[in-house]
Amino acid sequence: MRCPYCGYLESRVIDSRPAEEGATIRRRRECLSCQKRFTTYEIMERLPLVVVKKDGSRQTFDKQKVVNGMIRACEKRPVSVSEIQKLADEIEQELQNSLDREISSERVGELVMDKPKELDEVAYVRFASVYRQFKDINTFRDELNKLLGED
Repeated sequence: MRCPYCGYLESRVIDSRPAEEGATIRRRRECLSCQKRFTTYEIMERLPLVVVKKDGSRQTFDKQKVVNGMIRACEKRPVSVSEIQKLADEIEQELQNSLDREISSERVGELVMDKPKELDEVAYVRFASVYRQFKDINTFRDELNKLLGED
């Protein structure tokens, strides 16, 4: 690591600790030439995920859209924003782990649909009704029967 003060290429790590809830590593370094100290951050490189929409258009995956959708589904339900954020993080991690850089919007929707079921069944039915575009009460009843059949 190049010293920001003198430009020397070698330094030693004095201290390392996790930062930003483990997403980065903060390192205190000391230049082996001028003995000045500086801080560096190490972050994991994430490749961008591209969502392929039903109409064939592509857009970068946005975790905030997932969070917003789950917040709407969980409105007036006993579900905290931190729980929703945790589920969104899990979804993003699962998508990153798949090694596919392009994913269909259907795949994202199915992943998002499974998560509210773990938190709150009412939120799950709300999300399912929007995602699956229930046309009538029979479609709604079928989804409820599936949910009741799993218990």
